[in-house]
Amino acid sequence: MKVVKFGGSSLASGEQVEKVFKIVVSDPERKIVVVSAPGKRYADDIKVTDLLIACAERYLELGEANELVDKIVERYSTIANELNIPADIINTIREDLLALLNGDQSSPERYLDAIKASGEDNNAKLVAAYFQHQGVEASYVSPKEAGLLVSNEPGNAQVLPESYARLYSLRERSGIIIFPGFFGYNEFGQVLTFSRSGSDITGSILANAIKADVYENFTDVDAVYSVNPSIVQNPKEIKEMTYREMRELSYGGFSVFHEEALLPAFRAGIPVNVRNTNNPGAPGTRIVNKRSSSAGPVVGIASDGGFCSIYVSKYLMNREIGFGRKLLQILEDYGFSYEHLPSGIDDISIILSQGQMTEAVENKIIERIHNELHADEVKVEHDLALIMVVGEGMRHNVGTTARAAKALAKAQVNIEMINQGSSEVSMMFAVKEDLEKRAVKALYEEFFVGVPV
Repeated sequence: MKVVKFGGSSLASGEQVEKVFKIVVSDPERKIVVVSAPGKRYADDIKVTDLLIACAERYLELGEANELVDKIVERYSTIANELNIPADIINTIREDLLALLNGDQSSPERYLDAIKASGEDNNAKLVAAYFQHQGVEASYVSPKEAGLLVSNEPGNAQVLPESYARLYSLRERSGIIIFPGFFGYNEFGQVLTFSRSGSDITGSILANAIKADVYENFTDVDAVYSVNPSIVQNPKEIKEMTYREMRELSYGGFSVFHEEALLPAFRAGIPVNVRNTNNPGAPGTRIVNKRSSSAGPVVGIASDGGFCSIYVSKYLMNREIGFGRKLLQILEDYGFSYEHLPSGIDDISIILSQGQMTEAVENKIIERIHNELHADEVKVEHDLALIMVVGEGMRHNVGTTARAAKALAKAQVNIEMINQGSSEVSMMFAVKEDLEKRAVKALYEEFFVGVPV
């Protein structure tokens, strides 16, 4: 039995929904289909979820958003017309959306969650209607009906453990189940969404709950690539990778999965197969607990910009009990989280997202570190990019860090900072943001060009 999830680009038009239908019915093991809201049809298009957010915000501010409502309903109507589905489903979608928009606004966060979730919910109804129109036994199933219970955290809900036993009964339903991604219900029957890319999380939860053999995640690329294709042309595809590698790469900037999306599947030991809706014959990338491939120490390279570092130096810092805790407490007082914390005997650097910090707050933090921790030196380095080099094989290969450093030196990229995770599955390099692409290309050349697949 398989759980199959389709992303927004796979459901953006009638033509795409037809492809989804053919993929699902071609394999009788595809039992549960998780759908996202309609995504972009072309580069400048707007995702339905973004339209819904704008619509909810307009309603909260002005009490109406007729133009945006029409745009949202038009997206579904266009898909229905392309599929020759009776108009009844569109009337249902419009009524549902208006009922939500005119609903309880006492908690703006919950209100926004309910509106956002309607993107997936209404698309699941539309897709189910098309399957039925094609003469296939299929049914829309609500997360509430199925028992998908989540924590009371708007925009960042977590699945509750008791959900898994409830969802297991989906195995017994006849026909194909069309299930909306991205949201669940709390104990009071209120809608709460997962973080963005939450449909991946829903698919992973369902795969765990029904004890699926495989969780297939269909998107718009043939496979997960070893590096961002916008930086390196025609990069190598990753045939197989581990969950840990995927999580490290997602954290480092890979956009294929939200970094927490695969956790339920990982806990159940269920392999994930990333595949292409537009090229379903391609084998894609398998994500597993342990992989057999031994094609070199590095499986992928990820990068992301927008970081800064706070460097703190104090003689005999290592002897001072509680120094690190006090330093992090200052950041916590301003609501900051950190990414990395490389340290030495007399110094420590904290890497954090630059977007968190204004100039005024930065000055206050520097002043507090000087006054409260009596630091010898404090300085902030702006406009950094973090590059993650990831691979389980690095544990067993000597000299991977040296190869990376040599490649960067050859490309005349100065390493601002380096940090190797204790798991030895990844290493992080901080470089100036304007050198990010050059650094990634140099590392790709070193670890992938001329290396057998």
